[in-house]
Amino acid sequence: MRKILILIICLMITPLVGIADSEFQVSGYYKNFSTVFNSTLPEASMMGVVVNRLRFDLSYAPTDALSFALAYDFTPRIQDPLLFSQSPFAVGIASSRYRVADFDARIYPGKGESVGSVGIYHNLDRVSVHFSTDFADISVGRDAIAWGSARIINPTDVIAPYTYDQLDTEDRVGVDAIRVRIPVGVMGEVDTGYIFGNNFDFGKSAVFLRSQLNAVETDFSLLLLEFQENLLVGLDVARGIGGAGSWLEMAYVFVKPFDKEPNTSDNYLRTSVGLDYSFGGETYAFIEYHFSGAGAENPEDFLTNLEQPAYTSGGVYLLGVHYLAPGVTHQVTPLISVSGQMLFNLSDPSTFIAPQVAYNVAEDIHLSVGGFVSIGKRPKNSDSTQLQSEFGSYPNLFFSSFRVYF
Repeated sequence: MRKILILIICLMITPLVGIADSEFQVSGYYKNFSTVFNSTLPEASMMGVVVNRLRFDLSYAPTDALSFALAYDFTPRIQDPLLFSQSPFAVGIASSRYRVADFDARIYPGKGESVGSVGIYHNLDRVSVHFSTDFADISVGRDAIAWGSARIINPTDVIAPYTYDQLDTEDRVGVDAIRVRIPVGVMGEVDTGYIFGNNFDFGKSAVFLRSQLNAVETDFSLLLLEFQENLLVGLDVARGIGGAGSWLEMAYVFVKPFDKEPNTSDNYLRTSVGLDYSFGGETYAFIEYHFSGAGAENPEDFLTNLEQPAYTSGGVYLLGVHYLAPGVTHQVTPLISVSGQMLFNLSDPSTFIAPQVAYNVAEDIHLSVGGFVSIGKRPKNSDSTQLQSEFGSYPNLFFSSFRVYF
């Protein structure tokens, strides 16, 4: 499969050979995330991670109808050796299950080598060709695919979702796909495609058909998605109400509906509904309610419920059923902003609080500090097989972020 991936890259780069550098568009960034976090267990000590991420984005458009894109991430880390086998919360780059073939994410240390405190990772995140015709826009290769208008939890976003505590969410993880977008009317669109799984395995792949239209000053989107032999039917509605914005995003998943005897008890509904408002251009606030029919009401059922298909293949990570997520951002000065978000599990109850202060040092240089603070009943001890609350089992995490764009 590596040979197939290398062949795709060579076929994309070959047309670019001999073209002057001035005809390319090259951009990217360097990011540093320094974090410290503690386990919820009383005998555990503080741990730290320093993640450096260097990304290059290359694009070339020889004509208006044809373009190429390539993006590569190089990510050295300094971290506790334990974290090479147990990924820390909110650090690093999420991986994708929807790739035909891929390089080993870790360059150093290699397999069989002793693990120290330094690791080097990389990610070929974009390798795509885009065609534009009078009829449709077509893309082939590795690119980003995501849906949903909800601010915190997107029920229809199951291909490469990010968790609430993921620090670096600027670039959605690329997946291998063929995608066709057909414009309909002024603001409408039909979007369809096939997303490849490992080794072209149909049981690990996905196929989707999505329509989007605007009527009565409202954006509507309908999604039909078959993924890993599950079927998702999604609806996304967004519109303005007075000076506020509103959204309703929902998805119903039929688990293995094409089996001879499907287990209908595994089917589940997920819904997010919310409002946001901008106060005078300096303060932005939102509130969102999320319902997860895949979750469990009682904390003692959280761990056993992780065996359900929603968690193993459906992109669900929250353990409970009812959630409330408010958030606010205030622009203190043109260069300094303060923000805060909370994610409440209404059944526990437990809370995950995410404050942050951001400073725009220069036009392309940004600095921020923040954290994720968990509030809730802690696990009793390391031998316990039951949780007493969801977010009470999360570690507290504090971070600084330094970003330079070029």
